[in-house]
Amino acid sequence: MNIKIRNESGGDAETIHRVTALAFRDAPHSDHTEQLIVEGLRKAGALSLSLVAESGGEIVGHVAISPVNISDNSTNWFGLGPISVLPEYQGRELARNLWRKLLQTLKKRGQRVV
Repeated sequence: MNIKIRNESGGDAETIHRVTALAFRDAPHSDHTEQLIVEGLRKAGALSLSLVAESGGEIVGHVAISPVNISDNSTNWFGLGPISVLPEYQGRELARNLWRKLLQTLKKRGQRVV
């Protein structure tokens, strides 16, 4: 499986919405609003980092983080999620690879994740 992970670009929002909806469509633990969470964070300008995974030029996965407030007023902390992977790509460590790339990027920036 040849996967490329890159930053979200301007034309990716609609595809990310679809991928996220499909990724959680049959998940029993979901209320099936994950795509709306991502959309709301994007509209609020609160996506600090948004990565997509591509296979053959098609977006097949997504992960994003947004800033969170910590009770001790420490800074540079973020909320994760959701991590979305199309059903046919689930179980192939794609979510893990998105997570690793996200952590690597944050480490280079000197930031932390919750």
